[in-house]
Amino acid sequence: MARSVFDRGALRTEFDNAGISPRFIPIIWKHMLQNPGCDLDDVPSLPSSAYTLLRSKFRSMTSSLISSIESKDRVTTKLLIRLQNGTSVEAVIMRYDTRLGKYNGKPRSGGVRSTLCVSSQVGCKMGCKFCATGSMGFKSNLSSGEIVEQLVYANQFSHIRNVVFMGMGEPLNNYSALVEAIQIMTEFPFQLSPKRITVSTVGIIHAINKLHDDLPNVNLAVSLHAPDQDIRCQIMPAARAFPLGKLMEALQGYQNKSDQNIFIEYIMLDGVNDQEQHAHQLGRLLEMLKVVVNLIPFNPIGTSSCFKSSTDQNVARFQKVLRGIYNIRTTVRQQMGQDISGACGQLVVNLSEQRSAGGASLLTDIEDLRI
Repeated sequence: MARSVFDRGALRTEFDNAGISPRFIPIIWKHMLQNPGCDLDDVPSLPSSAYTLLRSKFRSMTSSLISSIESKDRVTTKLLIRLQNGTSVEAVIMRYDTRLGKYNGKPRSGGVRSTLCVSSQVGCKMGCKFCATGSMGFKSNLSSGEIVEQLVYANQFSHIRNVVFMGMGEPLNNYSALVEAIQIMTEFPFQLSPKRITVSTVGIIHAINKLHDDLPNVNLAVSLHAPDQDIRCQIMPAARAFPLGKLMEALQGYQNKSDQNIFIEYIMLDGVNDQEQHAHQLGRLLEMLKVVVNLIPFNPIGTSSCFKSSTDQNVARFQKVLRGIYNIRTTVRQQMGQDISGACGQLVVNLSEQRSAGGASLLTDIEDLRI
């Protein structure tokens, strides 16, 4: 199969072997971003040998946009993207109007910011019982180019300011492609700030230990979802490989290097992890770290699910304990895109019918949470 022109490593290797300067690569990317899907022969000002190489080994876009679905409130758009191997992934665009409400007690300025939730794998190995993606199992990793192509498509709908790796898959299980994709996103012509990119993980310890060195200033979000190892293993089978004590050591080491807040994702499951005692356990677990805890309402993932979302009262009580007793900054996720199955944990693609049935959502504008 041909490679995506956004697979930087492959493109640079081919250019080096052909004696073509890598300075032409950003020129190609800029043209592709401005003219998505155009023929590579249309890129201006390249050496003649570059056109021959591009035609034989690369495509402008290896994936194709199958459909886009917009929520009723028009703040969420879900994209279904088919890869050249025949499988599909979803990406979700979420728009935030920064002029609404206040931040730190002060009026806010600006306008609409758009965040893109991208997928890094087809399916997922982690098997979290509250997440629809886990029901798919693991199918394949995306290449760096396939990850970047999601951003190219999304920019046709809205200027993307932030990117979160909270879609299908465990990003740190596709580490090399993740690193290269983010490096591309922060370079010309995309030029996203690494401070506006967030990588979410269930806690792949060996990858967390090297993440800051490879991707400095990128935000780290950890899907914790339970304050002790027993509950975590019950709802997240993969947690058995990542003991909570060792995970906390890895997060402390990461924070010592980065001096950045770590985002803690915590899905609120009625009667499972949402009691006051759980809030105290979580507070004690995290009190030595600089974190922002995001409390996430559970979203329905089908009739087979045995979970229910916590009551508003339990969520409020949980938040009060974390804030009032442990002084931990805590937010409750504003859900977006539920009417198009585009909310957190609902991301799943029916591969036999090739139709979309899921999505993902970010709790709060990432720029508001970063200190």
